[in-house]
Amino acid sequence: MTYPWLELPADKVDEAARQLLGWRLTANGVTVRLTEVEAYSGLGKDPASHAHRGVTNRNEVMFGPAGMLYVYQIYGMHFCANVVCGEPGVASAVLLRAGEVVGGVEVARERRRTRRDRDLASGPAKLMQVLAIDRRANGTSVVDGSGPATLHEPDGPVGPVEAGPRVGVTSAHDVPWRFWIGGDPTVSAYRRHVPRKKPERPVREGSER
Repeated sequence: MTYPWLELPADKVDEAARQLLGWRLTANGVTVRLTEVEAYSGLGKDPASHAHRGVTNRNEVMFGPAGMLYVYQIYGMHFCANVVCGEPGVASAVLLRAGEVVGGVEVARERRRTRRDRDLASGPAKLMQVLAIDRRANGTSVVDGSGPATLHEPDGPVGPVEAGPRVGVTSAHDVPWRFWIGGDPTVSAYRRHVPRKKPERPVREGSER
């Protein structure tokens, strides 16, 4: 099996993200066809990246080698996973945002109760839940069969690829590095980032602003 996105340098992480669409990720009895991804650079130019300020205990997996999973926890309860790309030592990764369950549907339904199958993996945390991937998968390979998850080539045409702003980040959220398969019903709903306004301090009677 060939992995063309593995050969791309870190400064082409957006192209690697495009190439990952349609690939099938199998883990713990479920297979998901990736329909939405999001690119993040670690070259010091992407403030939305976990690697923007350099290597830490949390993000060290992002610095290579390519083909590893970078798994982290959000809100103290959900997990998200990225596929590491680029050359070792220069962090870049592709967040796996959403997908279509194409194998092990019954298992996926047990793990995530939802009325419609299209919603089983329609978000990064939902995707990890149906695949039963957690922090224990951090630093494992998705290309050599040694980890709990393995990526397989698309089994057919991917379809039109669309691009737009990223989701769920407070910095560089308008960078068009979120990619999805156009018209696919499993793609997550887009919600534009809206900066929080600081509440005005009440003015007490007799005082001036």
